[in-house]
Amino acid sequence: MAILLRLGHCNRRTDCKMELPGLAFAVWVFICFYASVDGYPSGKVREACASMIPCHGSSPQLSPEHTITVNGTEFKPGDNIEVHLFGPDFEGFFIQARDAEHLDSPAVGSFMLVDRRVSQLLTCGRTKNSAVSHTSKAKKRYIKVYWIAPGDAPKRVQFLATVVKKYKTFWVKIPGPVVSQPNVPSPTTPLHATSEAVSTSHLVSYLSKPFNASGCGSTKFCIRNPSNCDPESASCFFLSFQQEKSSVFIEMSGPSEGYLAFALSHDQWMGGDDAYLCINEDHRVHVGTAYLKGRSPPVLDSENALEDVSWRLVDGVLQCSFRRSIRLPTYKGRFNLDASYYIFLADGEASEGGQIHKHHRQPLITNGIYNVTGLPQDIGGSRSPRLIKAHGALMFIAWITTVSIGVIVARFFKPVWSHSFLFGKEMWFQVHRLLMLTTVTITSISFVLPFIYRGGWSQQAGFHPYLGCTVMALTIFQALMAGFRPSRHAPRRQLFNWFHWSTGTTARILAVVTMFLGMDLPALDLPDPWDTYTMIGFVAWHVCTDVLLEIHSYWLVRKVELIEDDRVQILQSLTSAEAEGRLFKQIVLTIYICGNIVFLIAFLAAINQI
Repeated sequence: MAILLRLGHCNRRTDCKMELPGLAFAVWVFICFYASVDGYPSGKVREACASMIPCHGSSPQLSPEHTITVNGTEFKPGDNIEVHLFGPDFEGFFIQARDAEHLDSPAVGSFMLVDRRVSQLLTCGRTKNSAVSHTSKAKKRYIKVYWIAPGDAPKRVQFLATVVKKYKTFWVKIPGPVVSQPNVPSPTTPLHATSEAVSTSHLVSYLSKPFNASGCGSTKFCIRNPSNCDPESASCFFLSFQQEKSSVFIEMSGPSEGYLAFALSHDQWMGGDDAYLCINEDHRVHVGTAYLKGRSPPVLDSENALEDVSWRLVDGVLQCSFRRSIRLPTYKGRFNLDASYYIFLADGEASEGGQIHKHHRQPLITNGIYNVTGLPQDIGGSRSPRLIKAHGALMFIAWITTVSIGVIVARFFKPVWSHSFLFGKEMWFQVHRLLMLTTVTITSISFVLPFIYRGGWSQQAGFHPYLGCTVMALTIFQALMAGFRPSRHAPRRQLFNWFHWSTGTTARILAVVTMFLGMDLPALDLPDPWDTYTMIGFVAWHVCTDVLLEIHSYWLVRKVELIEDDRVQILQSLTSAEAEGRLFKQIVLTIYICGNIVFLIAFLAAINQI
């Protein structure tokens, strides 16, 4: 028989209770000793939901050493109660909340975790996340969780805990504090006396289950990011509008423990917008409205016209729903919902007391204006403006593809294509010049796009714009310098070669650094850490190709024991011996170009998915 930490029924046909007199207790101990048992040190002990008794072959201790505390004595539906369990070192635990008048009844409400390393949620009966247990038998002294009061909670709720100190040392159903609902009558009160209390307690209610995407595009207007994601998942941002006569029912969901907000706007810039916010205030969600003025933080309206407000905050996913009339002429700042707008969806952090902070990334913005009360649609959006996406895409094309290939061709393919001509010039030179002119053109176009989008200089982009301007200046200088290069045998040619190489190399290094910084800016924000690893992969790919071709060239020269005096030049004329490896170099170039295209496609696809 395996002897491991276990909380569970002794047997499916026995009901192990804390007090079992006489023969019943003896039978229970007998079964616990001789039944075939597999332990559960992982804490997944759903079998113990009813009895809360660990089947460890011994009777529970009588005097508890551990204590349960809460941060309040009263609650309303949807409230979060802070629950603490602490005492001397213990290995396992099991926490539930039950009707204080009927402690043998099923668990009440659900829990929310604070530290997933030491605690996990369990589902007892039909109530999801209605119990908390350990994740391992590692020793612990303190557990903190939140209990979420359901809409149908009894008047008085008591917290119970089973604690296992060692395998044969445990306490069952340690009694904790009792919390109660104010203004809720006892079960014996006549039904007609409860009507007023019930109606007021549901002004703000707790959502018992997450949203779903059924009806998107057919009966309701939906915005999802990523496209077609499930709002029940922990990575889906979801916003839906469903017209019901003269009102619209709105659902908003996303991974955020701070706040979620959406706004209706006449343009794609923040300011002059009608905003709706769901804010986590000390584990309760406040739903409010605000009129956004410029780029200043929103100030919540003292009164709003939202009805049927509900919320849910579970496992880091915040969800809220409410209803508002299509037209609200008496409320200043509220837009009519039967017109077309750009729609923003943002998330961010909220400090204690519900004060919100600026969103750390670009809001999701629809690509056009939409009427949420018109034809139902199921659309997405973008967290990056089109001009910024074009800026990033063009820079990747220039500095991953054209400039890299152009440098490889100039450095290693002079002897390979020395006898091939294009428009009266050597082919290597024409290919090099074409690729470099393409780089200058693309970089110049891409350079102006952020200034057009921002309408000037960005103060919030860190070093990225400064380095970008430096790269642009070096690119123009390199092109101008190439236009005035001296002839091949002129005295200044060697000096030109050094300047040409050093300027180009500096520009390429700074360009890579600039791209590293730009990929994580809020306006683009490619997936992290994927973007960093992929850029490191590209740099390694280019360096390895360059080193391979250098080693190959050196090996050919050593083969014939001939080293030309001008080999120290940066843009050297390769020897005839090196030309013998033209097939090898052409194969390497082909593979290199294919690899560059793969990296480029990966970055362009990532930009397109933003």
